Order: sequence, then structure tokens, then C-alpha cells
Amino acid sequence: MTSASPEGDAEALELRFLTRDVTADEAAAVTAVLVTTVREARGEHEVPSRNDWSHPRNALRPRVEVGPGRWAASAR
Repeated sequence: MTSASPEGDAEALELRFLTRDVTADEAAAVTAVLVTTVREARGEHEVPSRNDWSHPRNALRPRVEVGPGRWAASAR
């Protein structure tokens, strides 16, 4: 079903579909899955970096402090 290029590049997979009437969307989905699988097998998967927007220090509200009278004080 697949034959890789001589360089072994995951994006250069040459696919031949044996099933007739494969739509372009179906072919794209299968290609994406196969390319991802090859990358993961080679250990080339991308590690997402942490986005600063989600860092706790950038929270809009202060942390909830636990202790006696803290909840009552927040409602006043």
C-alpha cells in the first residue's frame, strides 16, 4: 500500500489506494494518519511548548485563599 521515497521522508510517502472511489477528503485523512504514525515511530513528534497565555502568573483573578472567614470576606 505504501512505498517510502529513497530519502525516507515522512512527507514524501507515495500512496496507492486499492479501494475505488476514494474521495479527496478520505485520502487526505489517511495520509495525515500515516504521516503522523511514521513520525511517532521515528520519534520525530513535536513537543508543544507551553503557551504563556495559560501560565498561572497571568491569571486575571487572584488565587482563592483558604482559611477561616475567607469566603465570607469575599462576598462583602
